[in-house]
This record gives sequence, C-alpha cells and structure tokens, in this order.
Amino acid sequence: GKFTKSGKYHLTIHCLDYLAQYVKYKVWVKPSAEMSFLYGNNISKAGIGRMTDDTPQYAGVVVYNMSDVPLGFGVAAQSTAYVKELDPTANVILHQCDVGEYLRFEDEMF
Repeated sequence: GKFTKSGKYHLTIHCLDYLAQYVKYKVWVKPSAEMSFLYGNNISKAGIGRMTDDTPQYAGVVVYNMSDVPLGFGVAAQSTAYVKELDPTANVILHQCDVGEYLRFEDEMF
C-alpha cells in the first residue's frame, strides 16, 4: 500500500494474498463478469455467482473467480439480504483494486 497526500493509507493489490487468507466476506463472480472486473468495473447482481451470507452493506470483500482464485477486493454496495430484491443491473460490489492493475499501472507501481 501507500499513503496519500492527505495521510490516509491506500491499499494496493500487493496485499491481496494476505487479505484473501483472513477475509470474512467473500464474493465469487461468474466467468462472464470476471474480465469486466479485471478492467476496473463494478460488479452487478447478474455477475455474482455466490456471496457470503450476512454480508453487511459497505463491508470489505475479496472477489474470487469460480475456481477460488482471488482477483481483487472491493466494497459491498448492498447487504446480502437486500441483493435478492435488486434488479440484475444494480451494482452489488464496488471495485477498489484488482490483479489487472499490474498491467494497467505498471509504470506507476514500482
């Protein structure tokens, strides 16, 4: 991670291996939504394969593909109970960081 100019700590993708080991809330994305997430987009309800039960709103989640490979992390925009009532186009996971950043920002990372 790194510190911002305002003194806040910004997590980067380098911590994904540590987060994936100890995370409480997990989300698995369908193969159709996997590439969209890796390009930096949010995940809609249609792209969710599975989600940990009782995930609260605004909780940090680690995003996995269906083969249990961690892809990145984000924030739950809606709680698990409310997701069932949403339409398929509504955002469920807000993107924060993904493994595709190695390629998109390789000049700035190191």
